[in-house]
Amino acid sequence: MAGPIPIAIVGVGKIARDQHLPAIAANPDFLLAAAISRQGKVEGVPNFTDFESFLRDGPVAAVALCTPPDVRVAMCLAAIEAGRDLLIEKPPAATLGEIETIIAAAKARGVTLFTTWHSRFAPAVERARIWIAARNVTRLDIIWREDVRRWHPGQAWIWLPGGFGVFDPGINALSILTHILPGPIHVEAAELDVPSNAFTAIAARLAMRARGTIPLTADFDWRQEGPQTWSIVVEAGSERMELLMGGAELLIDGRRLDVGPEQEYPAIYRRFARLVSARESDTDISPLRIVADACLKGRQVATDAFRD
Repeated sequence: MAGPIPIAIVGVGKIARDQHLPAIAANPDFLLAAAISRQGKVEGVPNFTDFESFLRDGPVAAVALCTPPDVRVAMCLAAIEAGRDLLIEKPPAATLGEIETIIAAAKARGVTLFTTWHSRFAPAVERARIWIAARNVTRLDIIWREDVRRWHPGQAWIWLPGGFGVFDPGINALSILTHILPGPIHVEAAELDVPSNAFTAIAARLAMRARGTIPLTADFDWRQEGPQTWSIVVEAGSERMELLMGGAELLIDGRRLDVGPEQEYPAIYRRFARLVSARESDTDISPLRIVADACLKGRQVATDAFRD
């Protein structure tokens, strides 16, 4: 690789400031070249208020897209047409049709496309995948409950069509699931709790089956106050594995393993650098497919209005 890769950050919100910008700054393979946002700015680089102006007048750079998913398809296609390598924050698009169009365009143009799933890079996830691969799994249960007011304050877009609601964090669990337990996963039933003043669910309960025989459940809820819960429990006969704290901790039959420090976003950018260097793409969309299936099969349950 001849020098660092110039990269522009699009959407200077909480996730960009908390995760993307520090990861870029710490990675010698990248050089922050520009920021694009209608409101936020980044010191020390050219700032643009619209994406078209950046593509026309800004520096030639790869793009890290951190906007809400419902506006991404046009931006992705414009970046690809301009020949820019592209990293997309999860979820990669608002629909399966949109991300399939983006993937096809990137392949045709020959640019690198990375549909990121940051939770797959949590420190215990790969150890969990290896443990599962050596065993016959008999059951898996996900409990992913957090406080939306703590993690997404004032973000009205999550309650609008294309905003994902509780599946915005829930898809993190599904990204881990599809990595540690590869193969067909089908949604058999779902219940979606939808506030009376929202279009998307604030809670969801899924019944699924993997590989035709393994029962899976998922309990997503955005109403949990106090301690937060991000756990995946896997049974393999009499053995039990617990992935806790979103994949940061690992217990095997009650014994805690040392898995090292959290490195999700630094690992994402290391992966992106390798993909750009090799002129390859990584475009798995299996977590999004499960969300789409849950919405298609889900029974909506009306619940109280949400007040931020």
